[in-house]
Amino acid sequence: MTRILRLAGAQMGPNQKADSRKQILDRMIALLEDAAGKGAQLVVFPELPLTTFFPRWLFETQAEVDSYFETEMPGPNTQPLFDRAKELGVGMYIGYAELTPQGQHFNTSITTGPDGTILGKYRKIHLPGTVEPRVGDRFQQLEKRYFEYGDLGFPAFRGPESWHRAIMGMLICNDRRWPEGWRVYGLQGVELMLIGYNSAAYDPMGGTSEDSKIRTFHSTLAAQANAYMNATWAVSVAKAGDEDGSGLIGGSVIVDPNGMVVAEAKTLGDEVIFAEADLDACRQGKEKMFNFAAHRRPQWYRAIVDQVGAVPPA
Repeated sequence: MTRILRLAGAQMGPNQKADSRKQILDRMIALLEDAAGKGAQLVVFPELPLTTFFPRWLFETQAEVDSYFETEMPGPNTQPLFDRAKELGVGMYIGYAELTPQGQHFNTSITTGPDGTILGKYRKIHLPGTVEPRVGDRFQQLEKRYFEYGDLGFPAFRGPESWHRAIMGMLICNDRRWPEGWRVYGLQGVELMLIGYNSAAYDPMGGTSEDSKIRTFHSTLAAQANAYMNATWAVSVAKAGDEDGSGLIGGSVIVDPNGMVVAEAKTLGDEVIFAEADLDACRQGKEKMFNFAAHRRPQWYRAIVDQVGAVPPA
C-alpha cells in the first residue's frame, strides 16, 4: 500500500523594497491557487517571502528593522493567504520574520494543515553572516544582527490523516547545509523535510570565488545528499531573481528519499513545481542502508556535540 502526498514548491521571483505586502500576498495567493489546481495538498513557500531579503541592508533605526517583522501569524497582513488556503483545503509551509511579545526577533517558519491548523513551528538555528557590517561592501549579510538564534530545536511533527500522518520537519536556508539538523530529524523518523531559502547569487561574505552556478549546485547538493542520508523526501524552495539590484539563486527542487531530483524550477520567477510523493519510499533507506538502530555508533560521535571549531591533531 502506498502513502501518496501531493507536494508543491511555490518558488517566488524577487520582492523589491517598494513592493507592498498586499502586492506580494496577491502573488503568493496566485501561486497557492496554481498549486491547488495541480492537485497539491501541501505548498512550500520560501524563507522570508513577505518582503525583500532585508538582512542585506544596514538600517539606521530599530523601527526600520521591525517594519519587516510580523507580530502574529497569521495577522492582518497575511490573513487572506491563510483564508484562501483553508478554502482550498491546502496546507502551507511559510517563512516569516517573527517579532515576539517579549521583543525577540527570529527567522521563523510554520506549517499549517488543510484546515488551517498550525502543525509545527521552527526558528532558524544556523544564522549566517555577521553582526557588524563589512566596510566597503554594498550588500551585507546581517542575519546575526537582526535575528536571534532559534530556540526550539528540531521538533518533528505529524501531518493529519489525509497526509497519512507523515512525519515532517522544517529547516530554513543555511540550516539545509548543516547535516546535524537533518540527522536530529532523521532520528525522529522524518519522512518529509520542508525548507525555504533566500541564497545570494554571489558570495554574500565578499570575494569572487562563488557565483550563481556554484551556489545553485551547492543548494541542490545539500538537499539531495541529506535527503538520501536520512531517507526522506525534501522540498527546498527559493525566492529568486534580482531584488533591488541583488541577485538570488533559484533552483527550487523536490527530492526523493534516494536523493533524486523529481521536480526542479526552470526560471528565476514565480513558478510552481509539483510531485506526488510516496512516503513509503522512505522505508528502503530507513530499513537498510540507514537503519540507524542497526548501524549507528554514537559513542564515537562525541566531538559533534562537544566542539564548535575544528581541532587539528597534535
